[in-house]
Amino acid sequence: MIITALLSVLQAAIICGTTWILWKALRHLFVKSLLENIPGPPSKSSIYGNLQQLLALDSWKFHDHLVENYPGIARLRGPLGTDILYVFEPRALHHILVKDQYIYEEGRFFIKTNKLLLGEGLTATLGDQHRKQRKMLNPVFSPRHMRHMIPVCYEVAYLLRQAIESRVRSGATEVDMAIWMSRAALEIVGQAGLGYSFDPLVHEKPDEYAAAVKQLNTANGKAAILRRLLPYLPTIRVADLGRMILKAVPHEGVRDLVKISDTMWRRSTEIYAQRKAALERGDAAAAPRVGDGKDIMSILLKANTEASGEDRLSEAELIGQMSWSTLIMAAVDTTSNALSVILTCLAEHPDIQQKLREEIIDAGADKGLDYDTLMNLPLLEVVCRETLRVYAPVTQVFRETRKDVVLPLAEPIKGVDGSTIHEIFIPKDTTVVAGLLNCNRYKALWGEDAYEWKPERWLSPLPTAVSEAKIPGVYSNLMTFLGGGRACIGFKFSQLEMKVVLSVLLPKFTFESSDRPLFWNASGVRYPSMGKYGGKPSLPMKVGLYKGPAH
Repeated sequence: MIITALLSVLQAAIICGTTWILWKALRHLFVKSLLENIPGPPSKSSIYGNLQQLLALDSWKFHDHLVENYPGIARLRGPLGTDILYVFEPRALHHILVKDQYIYEEGRFFIKTNKLLLGEGLTATLGDQHRKQRKMLNPVFSPRHMRHMIPVCYEVAYLLRQAIESRVRSGATEVDMAIWMSRAALEIVGQAGLGYSFDPLVHEKPDEYAAAVKQLNTANGKAAILRRLLPYLPTIRVADLGRMILKAVPHEGVRDLVKISDTMWRRSTEIYAQRKAALERGDAAAAPRVGDGKDIMSILLKANTEASGEDRLSEAELIGQMSWSTLIMAAVDTTSNALSVILTCLAEHPDIQQKLREEIIDAGADKGLDYDTLMNLPLLEVVCRETLRVYAPVTQVFRETRKDVVLPLAEPIKGVDGSTIHEIFIPKDTTVVAGLLNCNRYKALWGEDAYEWKPERWLSPLPTAVSEAKIPGVYSNLMTFLGGGRACIGFKFSQLEMKVVLSVLLPKFTFESSDRPLFWNASGVRYPSMGKYGGKPSLPMKVGLYKGPAH
């Protein structure tokens, strides 16, 4: 009798659960969409809608189409015809990312897959837990603490310079700068962030954590569509069933993500244990460590032990900050690929490359500068800023409405039926996409040359439309690093990395483009590959020793 009753309950639960999932997935077929009057491109697939166009590694033309043909907002179709609202108009973005940010929360797939793969770091948490973590992390990403990191950044940059010089000493040759930018960025994060050295740069030293990080962005791009299904699986860290299901998925990207997450979690746990043991031994024991105990994790661990019980982070949360969730995504992939784009732009504009080189040499930056002087070199600043505008490493972010909400618009738009729309009613559980790249190059704000890489635009007053738009980004009227409570916490660290590396390399080397075909992949983070989309990260450039100005 008891077994029969339990089976009946289980059967009822399965029926109810299946019915709920089917209703969530198919209700739009029976209920009229409240967004159908918002203009947008036609759906390209009855299964995926516009999602493949939005997430494809070669999605650049689709993003161009959106910014060129719609007035800051467009209705797209998601899987099985569900609604997606795509937004790149500043006032609407302010409501989504700042004013009503707790209504427009991170997508469930994003939170669940981050937690599923690499623990409870900053990008895998919501609400009070996220705010608590951010409160603990804010001081270690402050400009005050960045000043302590400058010696470590320069030390790694000098090793990078030495490694590249050994390859071009006999004459200009082709060097894969994507690989070197990735190795240098990871080593800076290792030393300044974790107090750990992954890569000596001047000679090869295999490290499984470093290898996993280098594969992460490519694997993430390949699994972009399937990641949307992972929230329905058991959490991998506490359920062997979830791990077994993921490993059995017949998809290269998903399997790679599982393998990468296992490696990064294990190594992060080991490094955490080392940092914790050093802290328990006292400051004297910290001195011989990489970074002299001033790395982000050592400071964070110390602050966490001094925090009150309610503010203290758990070990799982601390380890989560070390993995993909915070440090790696914030300071390795985005920074290394931004540096790759900057070098590409400088190769395409040799006059600007030379002017920047001269500014750096005149300032003595190749020998090392203090934080304030380095960060205020004018041409270096605008070269970085313009690159981050035109070629934002992260193209878009996804949000989901947690309840019904009204989204105001800066300017009224014309609906499909010809009516004038001043605000949009968005139902609960609607997917909203913030178009970061397209806000950065929206011609209504930036002018007709919005697509063009022109660092000099920042040396004159910006268009009135930009200053009046009140763009909600945390950085220089740009959406590159987001805005609001989920803005990139490490954006100042990223800027510091980029400027230190450029200030050390440009006085020593010249950079020219390769003749081989180059593709920029619109993965989770933009990255270059040769010959095809989806290839491994690669940026061959002709690199030579700088021999002084031509006369």
